[in-house]
Amino acid sequence: MKKLTALLAILFLAVTFGVPAGAQTVTAGDIEISNPNARAMVPGAKVGGGYLSITNKGKADDKLVGITSTRAKSSEIHQMSVNNGVMTMRAVADGLVIPAGQTIELKPGGYHVMFTDVAEPFKQGETVKATLTFEQAGQVDVEFTVGGANAMKMDGHSGMSDMSKPQ
Repeated sequence: MKKLTALLAILFLAVTFGVPAGAQTVTAGDIEISNPNARAMVPGAKVGGGYLSITNKGKADDKLVGITSTRAKSSEIHQMSVNNGVMTMRAVADGLVIPAGQTIELKPGGYHVMFTDVAEPFKQGETVKATLTFEQAGQVDVEFTVGGANAMKMDGHSGMSDMSKPQ
C-alpha cells in the first residue's frame, strides 16, 4: 500500500509540475544534456522555443557554438533580459560558455533555443530532433519533447527576475 501511495504521489507531482514524459539525458564527453523540451506552437506560428539543462562535468570550460534542426530553417541560442524595465531578446553571437563544474539552464526568461522559420508548428506529444555543437564535446543529437503551449507559462512577470548569466 505504501508503494502504491508513493507511486501515485510521484505521478501526481510529475503531471502537476509538467515534467515531460520520457525526459531525456544525453552525455557527450564531459557534457550532460538533460530535459530537452519545447512548447507546442499555435497553427501558423513560425518561431518556437526550446529549453534544456547543460552540465559540464569536466575540468575545462566548453562552449555551445551552434544548433541545427531539420524542423527549422535556422536555430540559435538566444538570451532574454530586462534592463531598466525594457525586455530585450538577442542571439548569443559567440556561443554560450558552459563553465567547468557548472550547470546552465536554458529556460523561459533567460537563455533558450530559438527555432525560426518553422515549416510545420510543433505539436504537443511529438519530438523535435536537433543537433547541438560544442567546441570540445562536438556534435550531440537530442530530441526536444513537445509539451503544451502553456507547459511552462510564466504568470505576469514572475520568473523574469532570474536573468542570471553563467559566472
